[in-house]
Amino acid sequence: MKKHSGRIILGAFAAFSVISATALAAGQDLDSLMKLKPGRSRAATSTDPSFTGNADRVKYIAPGETKVLADVEGPGVIRHIWLTFSEARPNWLESGGSAAPDEIVLRMYWDGAKEPAVEAPLGDFFGAGFGRRYELVSVPVQVETGGDGYNCFWPMPFFKRGLITVTNEGAKNVRSFYYHIDYTEDPGLPRDTAYFCAQYNQAFPEKPGRDYLIADIQGKGHYVGTVMSIRARSPFWFGEGDARFYIDGESKPSIQGTGTEDYFLMAWGMSLGLYPYFGCVRWSPEGEVPGTEYCMYRWHIADPVRFARSLRFDIEHTGWISADETESGKVEGHVDREDDIATVAFWYQAGQPQRFTTLPPLAERRFPNLDIIVEGKTLLAASRKIRGAAELQKGYDWTGEGQVFFRPKGDGQAFEVDFEVSKEEYRALVLRMTYAEDYGRYRIFLDGKPVPLAEDGGHPAESPAFDFYSRDLEVKDVYLGSLKLAAGNHTLRFEGASRNPLAKGSCLGLDSVRLRERWDKKRKLLT
Repeated sequence: MKKHSGRIILGAFAAFSVISATALAAGQDLDSLMKLKPGRSRAATSTDPSFTGNADRVKYIAPGETKVLADVEGPGVIRHIWLTFSEARPNWLESGGSAAPDEIVLRMYWDGAKEPAVEAPLGDFFGAGFGRRYELVSVPVQVETGGDGYNCFWPMPFFKRGLITVTNEGAKNVRSFYYHIDYTEDPGLPRDTAYFCAQYNQAFPEKPGRDYLIADIQGKGHYVGTVMSIRARSPFWFGEGDARFYIDGESKPSIQGTGTEDYFLMAWGMSLGLYPYFGCVRWSPEGEVPGTEYCMYRWHIADPVRFARSLRFDIEHTGWISADETESGKVEGHVDREDDIATVAFWYQAGQPQRFTTLPPLAERRFPNLDIIVEGKTLLAASRKIRGAAELQKGYDWTGEGQVFFRPKGDGQAFEVDFEVSKEEYRALVLRMTYAEDYGRYRIFLDGKPVPLAEDGGHPAESPAFDFYSRDLEVKDVYLGSLKLAAGNHTLRFEGASRNPLAKGSCLGLDSVRLRERWDKKRKLLT
């Protein structure tokens, strides 16, 4: 399917529709409540062991420590998992912050198995990579707005023992970890009941010439879901790759899709949206920017992919490539790309699963740095202010020691910074900028010429104004184009433009200047 610009759908009506649709999907099982079943309900929780106080949390999980959340006897079925923990940024509860969702590894073991049937970073398991927290509204997984309350409703059966652990692989403590795991003792659990399984995989970057592996399962079962997080290394659309299911040893897939966004049940590109069985929780920055991040989910609840002996699930990593990356010098589609991708596969199967990959250590799960970075402190030292004042502003959202914060005084304000290029090479020029309610509109000039750059590397006749107003504070990458900057000193100039009527001020925040790695006419079209 050809690339098309995405659409933002998270309005009030859309949000109401999502909630209604989710309730309707979940309500399909309400009739089962009229039939009483044998068994007993129990829970494993972090409640105050004295049953009298309010110390209902694991105060901290130290770096390298594994915490057992549930270790229960069967036969039984885990019905619901709820958990929360302090966010990574400093906050009212923990001034030093906490470990991030990608630093906490979730594992589940059924019936005394030595290897986990579920193994994934906690954030990825709940629908979002990159160590961030995002709202998710779906049937089996639901994450509260702001990413505080994590909920999972996948049924997880076991016959003798169910063991759930979390391991802190970060450098900070996991602080204020609360959990509540509901399960039922079920003496009548059928012997052919399938185990719940989930496995993380990644490729940073994807390997050219072969498809990306999402799952390689041995045994009998059915596939029920995918979480995918991607960082696009090229500025154009990544998602032309077809999903391919090879069932029971097939050499040619009997199920092949029509594109990545199509597999995630969208069309003509991605759009932010939360639905019962699919959705996209992150797409930022929007537009054609090298470094754009996407997080998507797709649940095969109504349409599980069934297999008797084995299942291999691959997806192509093809897409559109900008003219500066093709040998033809033209924009081309359906080209092999090398983006960074991480996935979690979800399935049920008879018997214990065989692991098709192992979880990489935390350092390898972090995206490799593609940038030459000039931080705010360096930029401030070589800055010039016209009708305004600048300072270094520290904070969790900014890299290095903080952002350059420019506060204008009156009209005609301008701000200039110099940065040094050590070697001439082809790279993307990216500014990491702050957006907030009191930030203004500015025109940007590079060495006296207006930006952004045109596709051929030229400059527009007139510089458009960049609007840095946002209702909420956000830090985003702004792509100014790709070019070869000569070794030596270069100047960025920000000139104030007319204010957004919603903005409460005309401030400017520059976190860093980044020269991002790009490929220069080295790709070949797929045949």
